[in-house]
Amino acid sequence: MDSFPTVDKCASIGREKHTVVADMDGTLLRGRSSFPYFALLAFEAGGIFRLIFLLLASPLAGLLYYFVSESAGIKVLIFATCAGMKVSDIESVARAVLPKFYSSDLHSESWRVFSSCGKRCVLTANPRIMVEAFLKDFLGADLVLGTEMSTYKGRATGFVLSPGVLVGKNKADALKKAFGEAQPEIGLGDRHTDAPFMALCKDGYIVPPKPDVKAVTTDKLPKPIIFHDGRLVQKPTPLSALLTILWIPIGFILACLRIAAGSLLPMPMVYYAFWALGVRVTIKGTPPPPAKKSIGQSGVLFICSHRTLLDPIFLSTALGRPIPAVTYSVSRLSEIISPIKTVRLSRDRATDASMIKKLLEEGDLAICPEGTTCREPFLLRFSALFAELTDQLVPVALVNRMSMFHGTTARGWKGMDPFYFFMNPSPAYEVTFLNRLPQELTCTGGKSSHEVANYIQRVIAATLSYECTSFTRRDKYRALAGNDGTVVEKTKLQANKVMGC
Repeated sequence: MDSFPTVDKCASIGREKHTVVADMDGTLLRGRSSFPYFALLAFEAGGIFRLIFLLLASPLAGLLYYFVSESAGIKVLIFATCAGMKVSDIESVARAVLPKFYSSDLHSESWRVFSSCGKRCVLTANPRIMVEAFLKDFLGADLVLGTEMSTYKGRATGFVLSPGVLVGKNKADALKKAFGEAQPEIGLGDRHTDAPFMALCKDGYIVPPKPDVKAVTTDKLPKPIIFHDGRLVQKPTPLSALLTILWIPIGFILACLRIAAGSLLPMPMVYYAFWALGVRVTIKGTPPPPAKKSIGQSGVLFICSHRTLLDPIFLSTALGRPIPAVTYSVSRLSEIISPIKTVRLSRDRATDASMIKKLLEEGDLAICPEGTTCREPFLLRFSALFAELTDQLVPVALVNRMSMFHGTTARGWKGMDPFYFFMNPSPAYEVTFLNRLPQELTCTGGKSSHEVANYIQRVIAATLSYECTSFTRRDKYRALAGNDGTVVEKTKLQANKVMGC
């Protein structure tokens, strides 16, 4: 490999008509180990026992990697992770979970060269099914050549197809087969087994291992990652995966205690109980006083950003009184354990409007007009129906912090969302009450409902330093789950105009 210059010597100007061929781990990505991504796939598609199996198999994979061959070690990881797993589950994780973690580890120097070329190809020892969605959708790769896995009746067998794991000579053969006599201008690799395919390119460049090399910032990616799924917050190393496995039973018991405290104690005491149990609640701004029903005063409609299903509960915790919330697609378990009243939207505009007006006559009410949660610093489009129903509007900016588990899911069972949030060692919520909307900025003051909704979206986004988007619930679920996020009722009611979509 000493015959190849380092990647920082490669010019990236005038490469629009050139072809680049790059390895993935250690080249496009800063990390040379593929274990974290196999661990993510194992946990998100196979559960905790699959992750345990992978963790137990990883020492054997390491020994084979260093003392037998790179190919043998990767075969063990593939088998331990994927044997018996549904191909559709692997594809789902590759589309919805892995891109977030891959993109956070993108090598800045390699990306500088890779992104400057007009045609981009990636050669990788990883299973193609794991990496193709990220490489094509987010990095603009035109061709992905990776290890092909054997399948049977829609499930992965855990074995690989001929010619085997794409390393060394197999990479060079795959490159020859794909390009024929054509010779790519640039080859990028990071280890001696990449030399055969790099030698087939006009110029080869080595990416040396540098622990301090910077990752590519999100603003330099061709496509921002707004939606992503999965339960794990951090990329799992073998040590962190072990700690996660050991923490889960402890965390589940702790989550049950926290949920019981929130559900059984009077709301004025919940704030202090949460703090005693390690849940941090920070309150900013001045909340409005409760509506006085005795004098005919209408309730306030709290317009909240949507981070998890627990948003209305932490709003109530901050206020010290239970605030009913209108919801969509909440699980029956979440309704049972909820300390506040939850009212389901019918997805019929007229019915929902009538219901919300009636609830406001009884007192204050909370609503999340995004219609679904978003983990990243973005706000989805606000549905405008709420603005037509009252001029007593109070925006509430909600943001949370989780260190181990995400408290939302698009692909899994939503009934576990509260448990996963409270399983974090020290989860936190910040509730910021903004000023009540002046009457001249409401529909009563002559503004359209869309103008009001867009204005509140911008105000909350500015408070949180988030970006506004026009994405909707359907966009999120199509990206993450391959559907539009609707729930088919037994009565098969269909509505064209939907609140929160």
